Amino acid sequence: MSPATTPTPPPETAPPRGLFTALAGLAVRRSRLLLVLTVVLLAGAVVLGSGVADRLRSGGSGGVVDPSSESSYAAGVLEREFPGARPNLVLLARTDGGVDDADVARQGRELAARLADEKGVTGVTSYWDTGAGALRSDDGREALVVARLTGDELEADRTLKDRIVGHFDGRQGDLTVRIGGSVAVQNEQQTFIREDLVRAEVIALPITLLILMVVFGSAVAALLPVGIGVIAILGTNAVLRVLTSFTDVSVFATNLTTALGLGLAIDYALLIVRRYREELAAGRDTPAALAVTLNTAGRTVLFSAATVAVSLAAMMVFPLYFLRSLAYAGISVVVLAAVAALVVLPALLAVLGRRIDAWDVRKLVRRGSRKTPEPAAPGAGWARLARGVMRRAPLVATGTLAVLLLLGAPFLNVDFGTADYRQLPSSADSRVVQENIRDHFQGSPTGAIEVVTRDAPAGGLGDYAERLSRLDGVIRVDGPTGSYQDGRTAGPAQPGRTAGEIAYLTVVPGVEAVSDEGKDLVRDVRAVDADFPHHTSGTTAALIDSQAAIGRGLPWAIGIIVLATLVLVFLLTGSVLVPLQAVLLNALSLTAMLGAVVWVFQDGHLSGVLGFTPTGSIETALPVLMFCLAFGLSMDYGVFLLSRIKEEQERTLDHKAAVVEGIRSTGGVITAAALVLSVVMVAIGTSRITNTKMLGLGVALAILMDAMVIRTLLVPAVLSLTGRATWWAPGPLRRLHARFGIREGGPAPAAPAPAASDTPDASTPSPAADTPAPMTQERERAGASAGKHSG
Repeated sequence: MSPATTPTPPPETAPPRGLFTALAGLAVRRSRLLLVLTVVLLAGAVVLGSGVADRLRSGGSGGVVDPSSESSYAAGVLEREFPGARPNLVLLARTDGGVDDADVARQGRELAARLADEKGVTGVTSYWDTGAGALRSDDGREALVVARLTGDELEADRTLKDRIVGHFDGRQGDLTVRIGGSVAVQNEQQTFIREDLVRAEVIALPITLLILMVVFGSAVAALLPVGIGVIAILGTNAVLRVLTSFTDVSVFATNLTTALGLGLAIDYALLIVRRYREELAAGRDTPAALAVTLNTAGRTVLFSAATVAVSLAAMMVFPLYFLRSLAYAGISVVVLAAVAALVVLPALLAVLGRRIDAWDVRKLVRRGSRKTPEPAAPGAGWARLARGVMRRAPLVATGTLAVLLLLGAPFLNVDFGTADYRQLPSSADSRVVQENIRDHFQGSPTGAIEVVTRDAPAGGLGDYAERLSRLDGVIRVDGPTGSYQDGRTAGPAQPGRTAGEIAYLTVVPGVEAVSDEGKDLVRDVRAVDADFPHHTSGTTAALIDSQAAIGRGLPWAIGIIVLATLVLVFLLTGSVLVPLQAVLLNALSLTAMLGAVVWVFQDGHLSGVLGFTPTGSIETALPVLMFCLAFGLSMDYGVFLLSRIKEEQERTLDHKAAVVEGIRSTGGVITAAALVLSVVMVAIGTSRITNTKMLGLGVALAILMDAMVIRTLLVPAVLSLTGRATWWAPGPLRRLHARFGIREGGPAPAAPAPAASDTPDASTPSPAADTPAPMTQERERAGASAGKHSG
């Protein structure tokens, strides 16, 4: 098709009645009222969401743990019966004169006493009060004071900021004190995430605007998607604030929902603005153009939002609040982005009318050129690419599949772990403290394995502790009957370790807690028999239990995603084969992401360039989040493409021509949308927190691979190989689709499948083109005449 020189008004066809026509009418009749309400709601969202960052949780104390697991039960008993048993605060005190100096020892005991007097602090233990060797460094210049900040995660964080940091950090007489422990790690993590998110927004918005200026050529048209994205960001904070009133929400939700809200809002607005400009270029007035736009692009936006929401909803099958809270937040923000695109944006378009093309930046380019080049047919390059791929379909399909599987191969060697202080930049104070403890102290006072017992006789408990102390990797076992090392008594009984019939033992490991050796040690501890109930907790035990919970929930999550995808794509296409292709091709689009996550973040390649410390493992819950998110986003682009291919196939009854036209008409918008969303995710990936960096960069890679490899190479190659069988469905399913199917332009027509002899030649106008389904012929002419206007 060549672009028309003068837009010819299409014949007036009444738009189909329904939700989208009603939305278009509302936008035209009440545009200013809708915009005023939007401003009022945004003002409320700013006020409501202003303090959300202080209500989010880091997930460090339960966010990635199964609440019904053994480790959670034991941790709950310790919190209830022995609130000081699990130190989460460490004061690292250093002096050049040695910690055993009499004057230094006096100051150390005073430091511990002052800490114990603070409200919200319990279980204070220091080297100077106990003489425990594990609390003294190997060189004798450093010693530890450990304690427990009581309350939940938010209360402990407030205690740290209000009562500890300003009073105990820095110079304390002859001692120089630095603050560490899990609560300090979590506090610094939250601070970095908040700061990094602001920087990501500052990076993403200008680059996004520049991309949209190139796509649209008009500053006004480019500003609209960015404006919808800003609405999504402000609304996101309000959504998160409301969610924190009902459930625990992870601090990582700020990154996920901001990226989703900004990226999807801009993607959806890009699709709608582009379609609206095409309809104007075809000669329609504003009300008619809006009606056609919402019945076509708007329908696709709603369908796309449903696919992303379903993928995120799959995370609710997991008991970990880290994943469940991200599911709640993600679904809410997807709905927000869709509503902004389908309600607010049409109102803006109704007010602007044909001024959507104002501030044409291409005029600046034309003024500098002596001769204005003849505009090429829109999407001609994409059409040539699609034809070339389909001519060599077996080679392209085989080669692309081989490359994707090769890129995904590193994931076969994945090793799951849990986040620790190494997520922080190397200069972070709490990380420096933890590394000092790791390198210069015997064992970790905050990384011990805790064993809770019930109804254990004194003799039986001592015998049990002795057997635990003989395990490989155990330095000693402390308990109410004494301390044990290598099966021998090594110290007196530890006070405060019994509460009625309940007691607990502390197994001090000699191996890195979050490691294969640490996990093996926990399994060995759990395997030691006793004649009384005993339950194991601690960081490594929680990791093992969370891995088991994810393993149980993963088949259900994958099943939900696959089943929902099959149903939704069938409703869109009416085909049996296309939904299966969509699932398989979307899964393939994730291989590069998963392989890169292991190759880069687990194995440490490019760690110097990207600025993080490899830990040799991947956070257990993060690949699940990335899979659900990336799968939903890849379906987002799949919907854009399949809806157009299906429409063209129904119009022309020519399979290959429909694929070429689908690629031609959506290649530009999919690429632009992918670039916008990947810019947002890369901006998130500039974070100084390793997991946030992994999330942003990994999902950005998946988006680009899906839009630029799967949609442009593998999809047309596979559709060429499957031919007309692509659209086959048995009679009962055809009738089901005729009644309930969804497509751009309205419900699917209940037409019988054409005979082979009815299939027209690709170069000859089809009889079906003379009697199109509602609005498809007009859209075709719009696409042909919008070469200079659609970007």
